[in-house]
Amino acid sequence: MFKLIKLEWRKNNIGKYIRNAVILAGILCFFIFAMAYLGIANDPDTGVPDAAPGNEMISSSIEMFTSISFLIFTSVMLSSFIVTAYKNKTMNLMFSYPIRRQKILVSQMLAVWIFNFTALVVTKLLVYGCVLAGSNFMTSAFLVDFNMTELPFYVQLILKSVVTVSMSFISLFVGLAMKSSKATVISSFILIFLTQANIGDFTIRNNLVFPIILILVSLIFAFFSVYDAETKDLT
Repeated sequence: MFKLIKLEWRKNNIGKYIRNAVILAGILCFFIFAMAYLGIANDPDTGVPDAAPGNEMISSSIEMFTSISFLIFTSVMLSSFIVTAYKNKTMNLMFSYPIRRQKILVSQMLAVWIFNFTALVVTKLLVYGCVLAGSNFMTSAFLVDFNMTELPFYVQLILKSVVTVSMSFISLFVGLAMKSSKATVISSFILIFLTQANIGDFTIRNNLVFPIILILVSLIFAFFSVYDAETKDLT
């Protein structure tokens, strides 16, 4: 399986995605640092952060912006690796190999998942690290509410990253069903609205049950994306 994953990385020129992920990480790091210490999120009249309920702490902003960015990034990669391959008929060549179609699809999905999970974890660590470093000589407009010396911090970071990247399988299913790369990306935006929205003071982001439900739903959609690959007509 890992040989197939490496083949997918080579075939899709993973170098350009590494470059784009590095650029995205740099932008997120600068933007969130500017929110915390340069006042770009402050209300011009009051001078205090103009934050939605539940986002008064810097970790909320970090999780929100990194999750949004990489959910879209992952959906774009899935679209390029899989949906576009169906549209351009290049998947026909892949399916001509003496390998089960389901195994090929799973390897493509894992190639994207592994890359984006790693990139998201590294990006979050970079952003958290920059904010923590800034707190040593500047005053943050948001409460610096995390501790990078404690194990629960890393456990939560990893679990939230798993949920975010796995959610893109829902977008993949929509894209395959509609045979549209655009539908894959658009559905990722819809997922963002559903998972990040606030209703008054209520937000589902901090609901402990919600991430578990999201993981289960994502796995179900991943299963349905590949289960009939052996008999599915490519025309």
